[in-house]
Amino acid sequence: MGYSPEELQAARDRLVPDVTASGLRVLFCGINPGLMTAVTGHHFARPGNRFWPVLHAAGFTPRVLKPAEQGELPAYGLGITNVVARATAKADELTAAEYREGGRLLAEKVARLRPQWLAVAGVTAYRVAFGDKHAAIGPQQRTLGSTRIWALPNPSGLNAHWTLAAMADEYGRLRAAAFGDGEPVPHQMHGAEGS
Repeated sequence: MGYSPEELQAARDRLVPDVTASGLRVLFCGINPGLMTAVTGHHFARPGNRFWPVLHAAGFTPRVLKPAEQGELPAYGLGITNVVARATAKADELTAAEYREGGRLLAEKVARLRPQWLAVAGVTAYRVAFGDKHAAIGPQQRTLGSTRIWALPNPSGLNAHWTLAAMADEYGRLRAAAFGDGEPVPHQMHGAEGS
């Protein structure tokens, strides 16, 4: 699945469709699509990104899904969106204004889809998008309507001070809050179909 530097650069600014449905348990929210995601159309597609292994290790999915299997997420009560829709090589190419506008659009999306939890994978992105400069990893005081918010560590392989195990523990805390402590991994939930 090798892509040339030219193919990757051509994907810059491309939009990647969300994976959503109404009434999800958790809507995961990345910072913005990377170039590999933009080329493939699959979220968290860059090799080395730990989102898919962490999702499984935290008990959200019964096995490690491949990025190309992202369409299975709503059956598990899960979805994916981004704070900023525009694809870039690195998140530091985004402006504070883009984050703030992304936060506004995200609030509208959440009002429409009404997930139980919005899980922002990147506490810095959450801080800028929602103007909460003191936010820490974990559940937030702020809500968007009835939707609770959880700031998660960014699963990027570049986020080296979070090990896969520590990340899985934090994502697992969210899974327990969203699905209940004793619940097993969700299997093909009903009622998570699209609107």
